Amino acid sequence: MKPRLLWAGFCLPLCLLAATSGAEIKRPNVLFIAIDDLNDWVGKLGGHPQTLTPNIDRLADRGVLFANAHCAAPACNPSRASLMTGIAPYRSGVYLNPQPWKPVLADKVTLSQHFMQNGYLAIGSGKIYHGSYPDPTSWNVYWPSQTKNRPGDPMPKVKSINGLNMAHFDWGPVDANDTDMGDTKVVDWVIKQIQTRHDKPLFLACGIFRPHLPWYVPRKYFDRFPLENIRLPAHRDDDLDDIPAAGVQMAKPSRDHAAVLKHNQWHAAVRGYLASISYADGQVGRLIDALDASDLARNTIVVLWTDHGWHLGEKKHWRKFALWEEATRTPLIFVAPRGTPGLPAGTRAGTRIEKPVSLLDIYPTLADLSGLPPRKGLSGQSLVPLMANPNIDWTRPAITTQGRLNHAIRTDRWRYIRYADGEEELYDHQTDPMEYTNLADQPEYKKVKQELSEWLPKENAPNAPRDKKARRGKPKKRKPS
Repeated sequence: MKPRLLWAGFCLPLCLLAATSGAEIKRPNVLFIAIDDLNDWVGKLGGHPQTLTPNIDRLADRGVLFANAHCAAPACNPSRASLMTGIAPYRSGVYLNPQPWKPVLADKVTLSQHFMQNGYLAIGSGKIYHGSYPDPTSWNVYWPSQTKNRPGDPMPKVKSINGLNMAHFDWGPVDANDTDMGDTKVVDWVIKQIQTRHDKPLFLACGIFRPHLPWYVPRKYFDRFPLENIRLPAHRDDDLDDIPAAGVQMAKPSRDHAAVLKHNQWHAAVRGYLASISYADGQVGRLIDALDASDLARNTIVVLWTDHGWHLGEKKHWRKFALWEEATRTPLIFVAPRGTPGLPAGTRAGTRIEKPVSLLDIYPTLADLSGLPPRKGLSGQSLVPLMANPNIDWTRPAITTQGRLNHAIRTDRWRYIRYADGEEELYDHQTDPMEYTNLADQPEYKKVKQELSEWLPKENAPNAPRDKKARRGKPKKRKPS
């Protein structure tokens, strides 16, 4: 086994950090990388044997990979709203995509606003919040504008490449270049900000849309994954047999999965997802390379996260919107300069932490790493103590909520699900990492369920109002004042 590198003794230009003292690092920049709909199909997480993510993997080699990180909600809007405000869905009532977060959380200071209030320039591009609306109050500058977060993508000549005719639930190559893609243009703009001298420290956000549906990326990415070689994700045909009705209702096996099987598209769909991941990973690589070549390399915290997981036929389910491992587990990586407060000099790069953490922890962690005053009332907690010493006692689980009163509790060993009607699921990840066998009805696990149920939220806020326009990410039109 090769010895691990020191925390900041990177093999690229960031190795300069090894000579930087803690006293010289006062106001670190933050490069905040969000990826949409990426599950654990990352090389370092081993979610699929054919995935190609060399750039995300090399970022993990530089810092800390939280290998047991989970979203607060398995849907774009509640996940991103909770991450950016620090308020869990069960406290805000924002559980679903068509529930706009701003009306119920308007009094909360968002993550980027917290940095703005402490002397930072908050700028960004791409998808950070759900939909196309970036929330102007959270940014000093946003590209392409404060009402549009990203350029569009080239579309195929036919309406439905896969033949399912299910709107954006589609996949296939497009005859386009990387430079035509919206994510490429977003990354181009962010790279320009990295290369530009600013008079304030940066909170710089880059939201990468792929692998969100539809899986349309240039043909060369599909060519990396020949269809005849595609391997399906691990699955069992009887996997829903011991699932309560509430779970089956979330899985919706008669919809997406039935259509995929009917049109013989399972292998093609996996190929489309892998191709989209490969494209997104390339954009991450461009960001890392630009940072390495810039003046910011010596003094920038990098965090990479994805908003939730994604099913590709496991439990006959597709998309997110469920409480199983595939829908909740996400990549989460932090890389911090040597000398960062709270991180001892001996902290090692390439650290992998298996203790359960939540995306809600990103807000307090970034504030802590940056030396900002902590904000009261956040649902998460700083991960800096765990980064500094992965062996500390850590009993707090990750909690995921899908709709009001439906929760999953994930510890280092167990996943416990309780639905609004009281139905339950229990999985032992020591013996059943694929969550094939529901143990909830077996009497010998009664005590385990009782202990895990103590972590269920005592607060379950009423549902926030729905807004059809919010589903499309469009702000309401306001009358001139």
